[in-house]
Formats: sequence, C-alpha cells, structure tokens
Amino acid sequence: MITLTTRAAAKVRELQTQANPGESLRLFITSGGCSGFEYGMSMAEATDKDESVTSEGVTIYVERKSLERLAGSTVDFDDGLMGKGFSIQNPNAESTCGCGRSFS
Repeated sequence: MITLTTRAAAKVRELQTQANPGESLRLFITSGGCSGFEYGMSMAEATDKDESVTSEGVTIYVERKSLERLAGSTVDFDDGLMGKGFSIQNPNAESTCGCGRSFS
C-alpha cells in the first residue's frame, strides 16, 4: 500500500485540474543515481503496466514492477522555504544518497 499525505493529495488534485482528463500522478522506479535506484514521477494516464492506488480520495498510478519496492511508502509534498516538491519515505530503502533522490 502506498499512502499520500493530505498535502500530497491536495497537490495531486491541483495538478489534475491542469492536466488532461484521465491523468494523475504516476510513480515508478528506474535504475540510476548514486545509490542504484531513482524515483520517477509524472502526470500521465494509466498504462497497462500500472496499478491504480487510492489514498486520501486521490487515485494515482504506480508502475506494477515498482510496487514491491514502493510497498509501505508515504508520498508527501513540501512547499516550504527550502523548496517545493514531492518526496517519498520508503521503508524498503536500505540506504539513500545525500540528496535523497536515489536509494538502494
């Protein structure tokens, strides 16, 4: 299960109003970064390779092959002075790099 915080859900709703009908936040993992894997996010329609996940009343799409590595994760959105953007707290990550963008 992947959970959205209230702030993340609100941001996804905002992005959905600007996106094409049927698009929502899509999460995936790719190989790369200094720790081995990187998170990826985009606004997109679901593909046949995705699972739909609903949290806080918002449906997002998660690439099926990334589900196991993302299980139990929490997606948040920060709009603070240090910058804004989505972040993922992943209990399956054994380690993360200093920038927080990649993990192993």
